[in-house]
Parts: sequence; C-alpha cells; structure tokens
Amino acid sequence: MERKRLLFLLMMVLLPLSNVCVNAENPGNINLEVRIDDPEVDQDGHPRSPILVPHVGINGYSLIFYTPCDGCVLRLSDENDNVVYTTVIPVGTTTLVLPSYLSGEYKIEIIQGIYCFWGFVEIIN
Repeated sequence: MERKRLLFLLMMVLLPLSNVCVNAENPGNINLEVRIDDPEVDQDGHPRSPILVPHVGINGYSLIFYTPCDGCVLRLSDENDNVVYTTVIPVGTTTLVLPSYLSGEYKIEIIQGIYCFWGFVEIIN
C-alpha cells in the first residue's frame, strides 16, 4: 500500500512539469458583439433580451462556424467601411472559404434578421 501511495505522490509532483505541445493550426476565435440592425425598430441598437451569439473562428482563409448561421448574410468591410465581400451563408455550412484577394483586417458582420453580429477579423496570407 505504501508503494502505491509513493507512486501516486511522485506522479502528482511530476505532473506539473509535463508539457503537452500541439503543433496543429488552431483556428482563432472571432469575438462577436450584437446590435439591432433595423431602422424600423425603435431601440438604442442593443437587444433587451439575451441573444445567442454565433461562435465563429478563422483559420487562414477559412471561416469555421461552430454554431449554425444558415441563411445569414456575411459581410466584410475594410477600414473605410467599404463592403469588400458579401455572401449568403448556405444551409448546413460549417466552413466557408474566403476569396484569396482578401488580406488584412476587416470588420465582419453576420446579419440574421434584425440582428447584426459584428467583430473584427484579420486575414493573413
């Protein structure tokens, strides 16, 4: 019994010294905020009840949708608010490849009804 205890204590002491190194490309998360994007709605632009914000990541030119965004409009704008890319996200899409001519930082908007989920994304060659 004493041996098991000693072995357990030894493992507990050495455990913090071990490293797990993963050398795979991990997609970066895109932090999205929400606003109401409908001039007909008389509010200050922020929803009053909790809204499920999509969980989206980026890996190179690929957007990864961890939560469905079926039928939503995806829009990328440059620093001058010029829309440089727009598309409708097809039903069932989990990955969307962006055009290769895009490079740099863009404002990303995912429009779902009256809600606009927005944030910033950096596309690196």
